[in-house]
This record gives sequence, structure tokens and C-alpha cells, in this order.
Amino acid sequence: MRMRPTLSWTPTEDLPAGTTDLGPVAGALGAGGVLVLSGAGISTESGIPDYRGEGGSLSRHTPMTYQDFTADAGARRRYWARSHLGWRTFGSARPNAGHRAVAAFGRHGLLSGVITQNVDGLHQAAGSEGVVELHGSLDRVVCLSCGALGPRRELARRLEEANPGFAPVAAGINPDGDADLTDEQVGDFRVLPCLVCGGVLKPDVVFFGESVPPRRVEHCRELVRAATSLLVLGSSLTVMSGLRFVRQAAEAGKPVLIVNRDPTRGDRHALTRVALPLGPALTAVAGRLGVPVGSPTTG
Repeated sequence: MRMRPTLSWTPTEDLPAGTTDLGPVAGALGAGGVLVLSGAGISTESGIPDYRGEGGSLSRHTPMTYQDFTADAGARRRYWARSHLGWRTFGSARPNAGHRAVAAFGRHGLLSGVITQNVDGLHQAAGSEGVVELHGSLDRVVCLSCGALGPRRELARRLEEANPGFAPVAAGINPDGDADLTDEQVGDFRVLPCLVCGGVLKPDVVFFGESVPPRRVEHCRELVRAATSLLVLGSSLTVMSGLRFVRQAAEAGKPVLIVNRDPTRGDRHALTRVALPLGPALTAVAGRLGVPVGSPTTG
């Protein structure tokens, strides 16, 4: 069963106001057993915009859906042209203070796990281990016919060779690595098939309108069951893929804490929502707990 894409969310009830008090977050982390659920907001300080915050990409860009990608060769051409260009920028992004703080909490035994809705690999680049990539990763590609997996860097090399001189200027880069290009800029961009069977290649990510694999969902549910509390970082929780874990934690009586500058769809389930930028907020919490975060070069 595929999820119907949910691209926006408007509060229909009065939600608690955000706070700047980091005490409950520090208290939860100090007690240990915290499961982190992160969203696009944690990567904005790395230069990757989010979908729904101020200046979010949904104001100018509608993400590719699974249905369009699989049904329309023209849609695939547009997607791969934009994604190929976006990968050049996206692949050079580096972890920020928020990612480094999460990795530091993990190294000091304060976390039970990390689930990310992001496809950028920045948690792992910062040193977090055992990260569950809820929506997959852009650094892999999969064949929709034979299931073969391959590295994105190899496909990028093949696409460079097949499309010499392709270097349009994008209006922006989106959280899914998709660059904003016009149809004229896409032109006759050449899409390449699977080297194993000649089938259609897709990045190994969950598109809008596509379901997260059931075994991955169940693994995440197990992590929620094992956690002491759930800490949501930089997610609006608009899509059910992440919100369901907030609801699960709340129904089990586990504290839910959210750090996100804007209201979220999970606020009514949360003990608190801290409305502060993630990098400074998590660095401040680490300082309270005596956890060294490290520099951009040391991790």
C-alpha cells in the first residue's frame, strides 16, 4: 500500500508555543536511552534547504513522485538531469554542529539509536553509527527491474560521459538532491539504463507516494519500544513515515521532545518543543552535559 503524498500541513488546533528552555532536552539526554529522529532541518546549516521551513523548497518545487517516475520516461529524464546536477552540490555538503552533537551524544552512550528521514548521509559523515535511513540514501542507485544496487558515484561518472558539457545553472538545490531546472535546461539529457539488465535506475530513496519498506518500519518501531525517550530534531513531522513513531512513543508513555523552529504535526504529543536553531541548541546541550562535540575537522 503506497502512502498518498502529503506535501503540506496546516495546524487545525491551538498548539503549545515553542520555548527556548533546553532543560528538558538536557535532562532526557543525561538520563540516556534517547532515540533521535531527525529531519531536513538538521541539515540546513550544511547548506541543504528543508522542505517546509522559511524559504523551504516546497514554495518553489514539487518533489518527484514514485508514480510519475515509474510511468513517464519524460519525467525520469527531467528527474535525472536535475538530480545529476544537484548531486555535484549535494555530494559536497559537510556535517554541521547539529550532526556532530548527535554523533558525540552517541559516542558518550546517551543514545539508543538514530533514525533519519534525510537522504544526505551527513549523520554518518559526522561519526554516528548504526543510523537507520528511513527514506534511503542518495549515494546508492537501484534497478527497478532486477534490484541491483550500485554506488551513485559510478552512475554520476557514466552520466558525465553520456552528457558532456551539461552544466546549467540551477535556481536552487532541494533536500532530495534535486536541482531546480527548466525544461529548456534539461534539454535532451541522456538517461542511462541498468548495466546488469537494461532496466530503469532509481536512486535508492523513498519518493513521495512510495511506501517505506515494512521491515525498515518494524525495525524503527523496535527502536522506539527500546528507547527511554524520543528526541525529534528538525522535522515538521508532516508525513506519516516519521509521525507514526512520535505517536507510538507518546502512546507508550515515553517522553517526546522536539527541537524545531516552527510548529510541527507532532507538537500535541510532545513534552516540549524548543524553537531554536539546531546547531547552537545541541551544542549548548552538549556543553551542559560535558560532552565535547569536536570541530568540523575532528568530527
